[in-house]
Amino acid sequence: MSKRKRAMYRKRRLVFFGGLLVFVIVCVLCVYSLIRGAVAAHDWIGVGDRMAVSRTAVPDPPKKSKVKDCTAKNLQMTLTPAADVVPLGGSLEFTATMTYVGTDPAGCFVDGADDARVLVIKSGADTVWRSDACEATYRPLLMMEGVTDEQQIVWDTVRSGDECKASGELPHVDRGTYTAQLVIDGDTHVESKPVTITVG
Repeated sequence: MSKRKRAMYRKRRLVFFGGLLVFVIVCVLCVYSLIRGAVAAHDWIGVGDRMAVSRTAVPDPPKKSKVKDCTAKNLQMTLTPAADVVPLGGSLEFTATMTYVGTDPAGCFVDGADDARVLVIKSGADTVWRSDACEATYRPLLMMEGVTDEQQIVWDTVRSGDECKASGELPHVDRGTYTAQLVIDGDTHVESKPVTITVG
């Protein structure tokens, strides 16, 4: 065989083995990548499991206070109008007073907002106006020995409806005699003594 042919065969062998080497390297890299991907996936699943375990291990939130809601036995409510007579179309201010009269050192809990401690105006059996016609800001109160809460509520001598509306959008009541009383929403036993007012 001539030198030229031998050189050509050597080049072919080098190209063949070089290509084979590249193919083997590529295969090894592919297998390595697959193995790393599988390990990473396993680790990721393990992280999820560990997170689930961690969430399970988190302690439960503390329980709510055991202070009981105020009742007629430990809460006294008083309603005082600024006047007994109010002009037709005028406004009347009431002072709503709540006083703790119980004996439990822990006291009791009550919401003192106008839509929970409600001022009710009636004409006979007809309910004319309620202070809970519109939603009020939550006002939690812990009532205990020596605690008294006073708030002012204004009635614009209007008749409220089922929807929340500004006083200017509501019709005024007629001349006559009305009764006003404080009640606790959801507990008909907690109430003040009714007071009589005259619109005229």
